[in-house]
Amino acid sequence: MSEKRQITVRQMHAGQSGMVIGVTGGSGLVSRLYSLGIRPGKRITKVSSVFLRGPVTVQVNQSQVAIGFGMAGKILVEVDEYGV
Repeated sequence: MSEKRQITVRQMHAGQSGMVIGVTGGSGLVSRLYSLGIRPGKRITKVSSVFLRGPVTVQVNQSQVAIGFGMAGKILVEVDEYGV
């Protein structure tokens, strides 16, 4: 049985996927992320991140984009959590 939980892209592990459920922040940030394809209802996968506040690489719509650490903290994702 799977369980859903909500975290930010910043909190995701590399290789983890989920559904974007919201973007917080000002209208400028929201429109920038929307133009990259990062919007509610889209599937997103965290590809990699740099230790200590570096850029975060994500995959959306078969494209990889790098976003800032702060931006990654404003994207709320619902991920599948599998019990072991």
